[in-house]
Amino acid sequence: MTTARQASDDIRFMGRAIELAKARMGQTWPNPAVGCVIVRDGEMVSEAATAPGGRPHAEEQAAPAAGDQARGATAYVTMEPCGARSSGRKSCSHFLVDAGISRVVVAAVDPSPFAAGRGVERLRKAGLEVETGLLAPEAAVLYEGYLHRVETGRPMVRVSEDGAGFDARFAASAKADLTTELQRLGEAGYTRVWVATGELADALQAQGLLTA
Repeated sequence: MTTARQASDDIRFMGRAIELAKARMGQTWPNPAVGCVIVRDGEMVSEAATAPGGRPHAEEQAAPAAGDQARGATAYVTMEPCGARSSGRKSCSHFLVDAGISRVVVAAVDPSPFAAGRGVERLRKAGLEVETGLLAPEAAVLYEGYLHRVETGRPMVRVSEDGAGFDARFAASAKADLTTELQRLGEAGYTRVWVATGELADALQAQGLLTA
């Protein structure tokens, strides 16, 4: 049973993981920005976020950094650890299992082909306790563009004044085939792009391509 103290610690450490990930938004495409915090006996022993360019992942940095203190520890991860890699390399789930982590708390489940519940399943089969959904609403902004690209093949587009936290600015003629232009960016790995207010934003809005 989760005690009040543990529940409070869970929120605090997941909050830190989300903070780490938010600091990397716009730098990690085509992968989402993920934060990982490893805690043992109420003390943080390591933390990491997805590196610029999307590699290495947060878990594959934080688990080795924790060393022997990872054994019996809890890992707080903002997105479900991958259960397999397209490259065939060691997955984030494997890193956590091999490090000796005993409990994993996840904010959001990853719908991509290389996770889609497989990461959680792999962890549970290895005997780890896994909980999902903690601070999921707070973590949602980290993955909205990534999930949008998984679902539509296009990056999410929002209006922004300065583009902070976005992958790139979307520059196109308002008269162009905007769906095709965005699909090209999606194929290149972009997940969140921005436009300033004006004719292009109006055209995107009219075609249902602008996220409020």
